[in-house]
Amino acid sequence: MRTALGEPDARAAVTFLGTDRIEVLRFTGSTDAGTGSGAGAGTVTGSGGEIVRYATLGMSAQPMADPTAAVADPVAGPRAELVLSVRAGAADTDKVLRPLAVLAASPQVEGLVVAPGASLDVGGPLWPGAPFTSVLVAEPGGLVEDLELDAPLDPVRFLPLLPMTPNEAAWKRVHGAGALQERWLASGTDLRDPARKSVPLD
Repeated sequence: MRTALGEPDARAAVTFLGTDRIEVLRFTGSTDAGTGSGAGAGTVTGSGGEIVRYATLGMSAQPMADPTAAVADPVAGPRAELVLSVRAGAADTDKVLRPLAVLAASPQVEGLVVAPGASLDVGGPLWPGAPFTSVLVAEPGGLVEDLELDAPLDPVRFLPLLPMTPNEAAWKRVHGAGALQERWLASGTDLRDPARKSVPLD
């Protein structure tokens, strides 16, 4: 993460009962020219400006286990960390640290396998006043490259999170992640805007 994002300027740690310690790191100082595919899916024209990125650390310490498996394999299985990118200064996005830690702990707590195309609900606003209560997990590789581990361990993938409004999340459940990403792209949605409105879904 340091190679791709620089040095973190803040970090917070959360420990949930029965889980490993989860940290969330904040990286600031990067700028966005307004275009690109850093979100891994449907990144579109934006207004430029400073970007703040939040990344989990500790989720990948354990592989994610198939919830239908009778016994969890302590070695084999996908490993991931989560990355959220938003524009700085428009909202109190630092309050997203605990919701991100909750999402990062969900594989251990709930037996989830977090993968691209999945929806993750945080049960409330991502930060105070946020219009988003869930995120779409996007494809990795656009911002932080996979971290290869010694065999037989799976590589750590850094999964971008794209905030969704409740309407977008409900529409995605019916039509799928790809269709929602196409709507975002067609509408020129700035997915890093912490105060953006829902994309037209009619």
